[in-house]
This record gives sequence, structure tokens and C-alpha cells, in this order.
Amino acid sequence: MASNVKHLMTVDDLEAIPDDQFHRYELIEGELYVSPAPGLPHQLVLHKLQLSLGNFLERNPIGRLVPGPNVTFNKYNSVIPDIVFVSNERWHTIADKIRFNAAPDLAIEILSPDSTNRSRDLKLKREAYARFGVTEYWVVDTWARSIIVFRLSGNILQEVTTLRQNDLLESPILPGLSLKLSDIFTDDISELLT
Repeated sequence: MASNVKHLMTVDDLEAIPDDQFHRYELIEGELYVSPAPGLPHQLVLHKLQLSLGNFLERNPIGRLVPGPNVTFNKYNSVIPDIVFVSNERWHTIADKIRFNAAPDLAIEILSPDSTNRSRDLKLKREAYARFGVTEYWVVDTWARSIIVFRLSGNILQEVTTLRQNDLLESPILPGLSLKLSDIFTDDISELLT
């Protein structure tokens, strides 16, 4: 008789996979998700966000920004957000030498154009981030030139707003931030999308 029990992968299984530098390996509820390395539009938006947020944090040293860290919530959930922010108050309680072991204050994902990754970021990762207590989640859509902002309410990351090209991005976890989306979605990125 065949068993209907599905084998759940653990973080130990994930760490045993050799790093090939061409794929991103993540574990959500014990299921392995593999994504190809991101393309140039993704990386340019990532760079612009990192610079803008990094400059803000230089002037307002309330926490740290980390691009592409490993965030391990438990033995069945380990993800790699594009960027995270962790407040100074929480840094030493959730960071060790190689990863974060609890929810960052802010997780940012930059969507890839294929539907599988979009669905994963908008549904599966959003649910995981909510379940483990990420306070705020930004989903950056390079192709739509927009950022969807979600904030934790109870155990759900609820959509607060969708910001577009001429809007300002502000956040209660980054008091004083006023980031113009036009500074993120610049013409050099648009050229790559056409």
C-alpha cells in the first residue's frame, strides 16, 4: 500500500544542497522552492532601494539593512528575502553569525516576471512572513513600477497601499523616511523592460 505521507525537507536538508550560485533555494513549510538567479532589472531596482534605504539609515541609525540574508524561522521554513531591515533593539536577539533566526522588522521582495515566483512572493512568502511575525512586507514590482505595502495585523499581513511612480514611500518602522518611487524606478531600468 502506497503512503500518502509527503517527506518534509528540513533546514539541515537544505544546507546539504551544494551552492551552485545560479539558483536560490528556499524552504517554505518543508517544501523546497528553487528560483533562478535574478535578472538585471531586478538587480538594478535592488541596488537603488539598498542605496536609498542605506542613505536614510546613515542619517537615522535606527537599525540595519541587509541584502539577501538567510532568514530561518524554524526547521521547515528558511527563506532569502531580497532585503531586510532589523531595528537596533532586535538585532542581537535575532542575528547570529550566518543568518537571522526570527522575523526581521521589514522584508522586501522584488518580483520576478514569471508567474511562479510572483505567486510565491505574493501568497506563500506573505503567509510565512505573517505567521512568523514580520511587521511590514514590501512587494516591489519592477514591471508595474509599483510597491505594495503590507503591515501585520493580528497574524495577517494586510495590504495597506499600492504605491506607483510618483508616490512617496513612508513607513512607521522607518520614521522620517520619504522615498520617491521615481528614484527607484528610473529610466535606465525602464529601457531594460522594453
